[in-house]
Amino acid sequence: MSKMFFKGRIDARLNHVKSGYNTKRDIKLGTEELPLSLVVKTAERKAEIEAILAETTFVANIEVNADKEENTVDLDGMLNKPKTTRFEKTPNRNEPCSCGSGKKYKKCCA
Repeated sequence: MSKMFFKGRIDARLNHVKSGYNTKRDIKLGTEELPLSLVVKTAERKAEIEAILAETTFVANIEVNADKEENTVDLDGMLNKPKTTRFEKTPNRNEPCSCGSGKKYKKCCA
């Protein structure tokens, strides 16, 4: 084969990795490979967060610094994940309407 057979860029994958996309999707946030990074102001708050981490089995690096603003956004996001909303299936055209009118769905609410 000649060099002219390949029309794409040879280093396309390298550019993708350099651009900052998460290419290691099997590593989840809050595990030992990728711990949460949290900043708190007091040691008491650190103890509270360590208790929460023990209940939920998340791993985090907690920094106590009174000068910085408290940053627990990652932990809050992990604890309050939104639930998937599921809707009931709409009835078929010839089924009775769900509003209770007694008509077919196609003649009532469709």
